[in-house]
Amino acid sequence: MTHRHFPARRARQAAAWLAAASALALAGCGHKAPEAEAARPVIALPAPAAEGTQALRFPGEIHARYEMPLAFRVPGQLISREARLGDIVKKGQELARLDDADADKNEASARAALEAAEHRLTYATQQRDRDEAQAKDNLISQMQLEQTRDAYASALSAHSQAKQQYELARNQRRYNTLVADRDGAITSEHAEVGQVLAAGQAVFGFAWSGERDVYVDVPEDRVATVKPGQAASVSLLSVGGQPLAAHVREVAPAADPQTRTYRVKLGLDAPDPHVRLGMTADVAFAGEAGPGKAVRLPATALFHQGEKPAVWVVRAADSTLELRPVTVLRYGERDVFVGTGLEAGERVVMQGVHAVSAGEKVAPMAPPHAEDSPL
Repeated sequence: MTHRHFPARRARQAAAWLAAASALALAGCGHKAPEAEAARPVIALPAPAAEGTQALRFPGEIHARYEMPLAFRVPGQLISREARLGDIVKKGQELARLDDADADKNEASARAALEAAEHRLTYATQQRDRDEAQAKDNLISQMQLEQTRDAYASALSAHSQAKQQYELARNQRRYNTLVADRDGAITSEHAEVGQVLAAGQAVFGFAWSGERDVYVDVPEDRVATVKPGQAASVSLLSVGGQPLAAHVREVAPAADPQTRTYRVKLGLDAPDPHVRLGMTADVAFAGEAGPGKAVRLPATALFHQGEKPAVWVVRAADSTLELRPVTVLRYGERDVFVGTGLEAGERVVMQGVHAVSAGEKVAPMAPPHAEDSPL
């Protein structure tokens, strides 16, 4: 009987194994492959080329062609100041005075020394004339005549020296009054009444009347495009009308140690009565980027990699993000003009630049409403 149940037991075991294998097969078929990383939607659009020729533009400031400090040539105490900040002064106008008590005494002493020298010269001249007349009649020796002539020469030299000292004392007294040597304007004040000044210490900042310049600070990555003699147009932000013609007069040979920019001075080709010192100007240099070289982006697309400007570019190959350094030609009120680092047509993240990261897979999309388009 035991042998009779063996085939039935084996059949049951085979059925169990088959059921288990089927369950495992069904479980394997039900397991799904891992899903691909979902792309993050971002507002990204192709960067458009700037319309028309885009000139290199920078803010500038109006200055006088010649600016310098005004100072006394002699030391002393400042007792009066006749000019104030912003005053328009004329050539020969008195601006400030030093205490001239010591100068008066020096002048009086020099005058007395000159009068004494004149008296000695008069006596020496008379003595020389007498001795020369007596020498002709052999009434005095040749040695005595030579001594008389030597005394005359000494008196003449002493008189010349005393005269020069007197003139110097007069000049020193005159230098106690600070006078404008030409027409101009007071641009700054550096000394107060009662202050003791050293010779050459600045009292006023002074700007000459006449020619005007525009000062522009150009970053080091753009200074190579600016050359002396290059044409430019200057628009005054506070005065409407046509831009003023100008040309590059000077490019600084070294960068400012603090800002790392190069000072460029432009001369206005023609005087204009509306141009005043300190006005803010918009300077456009001729001969810069043409169509297709400049790209216009909204200000919201600009990111900063450290201190350098950059933008997020969507790679066409795999739709991942790349942080691309760029150079900015000009900053507008709502947009920026990019010169290098980006080509027209490349897709750029226009909004939310601080919420994305490098290498992130994205799905570019346009703004939901046409009026929300940043371009």
